[in-house]
Amino acid sequence: MRIDEPLRIGLAIPRQGPGGIFGPSCEAVAELAASQLNARHGILEREVVIEVIDAGGSVQETQRNVVAAIQEDRAHAITGWHVSSVREHLAPVLARYGVPYVYTSLHEGARTPGVLSTGETPADQMTPGLEWLRREFGVRRWAIVGADYIWPRETARSIRRHADAIGLEIVHESFVRYGCRDFGAVLGELSRARAQGVVMLLVGRDAVLFNRQFAAVGLQDHLIRFTPLMEENMLLASGEDAVHELYVAAAYFNTLATPSALDFAGAYGAEFGFDAPALNNAAESCYEGILALAAAAEHARSLDARSLLSSASEGVSYEGPRGLVTLSEAGTRQRVHIARADRFEFDVLASFGGVA
Repeated sequence: MRIDEPLRIGLAIPRQGPGGIFGPSCEAVAELAASQLNARHGILEREVVIEVIDAGGSVQETQRNVVAAIQEDRAHAITGWHVSSVREHLAPVLARYGVPYVYTSLHEGARTPGVLSTGETPADQMTPGLEWLRREFGVRRWAIVGADYIWPRETARSIRRHADAIGLEIVHESFVRYGCRDFGAVLGELSRARAQGVVMLLVGRDAVLFNRQFAAVGLQDHLIRFTPLMEENMLLASGEDAVHELYVAAAYFNTLATPSALDFAGAYGAEFGFDAPALNNAAESCYEGILALAAAAEHARSLDARSLLSSASEGVSYEGPRGLVTLSEAGTRQRVHIARADRFEFDVLASFGGVA
């Protein structure tokens, strides 16, 4: 890549499948990030161009899409929101090509070599969130319902590992295939469990269908739900009658009333208008991923993948919609908030963690 060429960032996001609900807003915020960077000096004085890559199909299909973009010189770095099974397959491939990789999704907390992860972890979301719900509402007995892949399995393992220390009991676990449409058997199990609440570790459309079916059989009258992954599009698709006593822990909500979050929402509205896809955590994470790539590259004065990771390990920080975020190769330090679903938006109730 010549110094006078644009820096093409491959935005690997789902355009199909359960996570496809996030796609349009992810594309919009990435374009906003590129526009804002280009209004200054781009990244390392190079114009930033976004190349959208579909990461919603099979792992093999996504890998082919990403490799094709690299080989055809349409992507000089990769970022985006996609499931952890995709990340685990992409990481060694991108390392062989020497392409920087910023993974923006919330994740299970494990360090993946060659990946700069900017999303939340169970230590950020689940442990403090579950402890807060016990303290505020006395919820001690939990069931877990998750998709059967890396992130839900490892997050459930983290919850079990910390349950005793925060006074909780895990009384039931169910894992369903990614892309599940019928939760009847799981809901029957939940109705017989001794749980007071359900931890949902489901993605996009799967979570929407679970919410609808959960409410249809009357379980929301008896059990609260808590999840690290429920954003505004999913809330709208679930319907206001299906989100009673639903709590979410995340680093960003579009109702977050901090100066940085309000600035972000204002810029998004000014750029795309009132008909733009709803701002949400998954999309905002893509904006954060581009900011993180820019911060690490500017600190390293290089786009070399190893140099960027080395730069991040030195504790590079940047200001974004989430406030101050400090990078490291193992993850990030950032503030997390817990909110309750209120019809079609989130009421932020408390905050924890963050950068000292």
